[in-house]
Amino acid sequence: MTAKSIGAPDLLPAGADLSGTRRRLFETALLQFGEQGYHAVSVRDLATALGLQPGAIYTHVTSKQQLLYELVEMGHRYQRDLLEDVLLGTGPDPVEQVRALARAHVLLHLRYRELAGVTHREFRSLTVEQQQQLYAIRGETERMFLNVIERGVRLGAFTVSDPWLGVAAIGAMGIRAAEWWTPQAPFDADKVADTFAGFAIALLTRQS
Repeated sequence: MTAKSIGAPDLLPAGADLSGTRRRLFETALLQFGEQGYHAVSVRDLATALGLQPGAIYTHVTSKQQLLYELVEMGHRYQRDLLEDVLLGTGPDPVEQVRALARAHVLLHLRYRELAGVTHREFRSLTVEQQQQLYAIRGETERMFLNVIERGVRLGAFTVSDPWLGVAAIGAMGIRAAEWWTPQAPFDADKVADTFAGFAIALLTRQS
């Protein structure tokens, strides 16, 4: 799994185990949740958009809540797995590791803008138990960044006084980029990702 340059954004990760009506349901829900908000969309709305009876939705998911959870979990798991692969494919230099991780993080959010938006905006609509399960996955992703940054501080490559705040700042880059970037933007996705990766290095090495 690598972070490649992108054209038009996709709705769901290519590796998502979805096909046929179930995939259409997830894509429809993603678009409607993103455009109207989770609470404004009913099971009947989803069924109507798919040309189905409302009861048919329950052959694919147990509830609208479960549908949201599976979408948000998909976003969390895909990011974690992608960044793990990127880190494994990068050399030992912490500067290059952060550059590769930050670039992949931003590109991921630009490729899957709708999924990124719903994942972050509708997280609060999940149950506490569901949120806790996702915090565990999110924590693994954050730990990857944190381990690299802390190692870079020990080696003298980074001067950031609080590595955790560095992780938070880099994480926000991808989230915010997904809110304003489109394929029609004056900067292509690779330009945004490369530039933001440079910003990530700069904020970690800036002398306070």
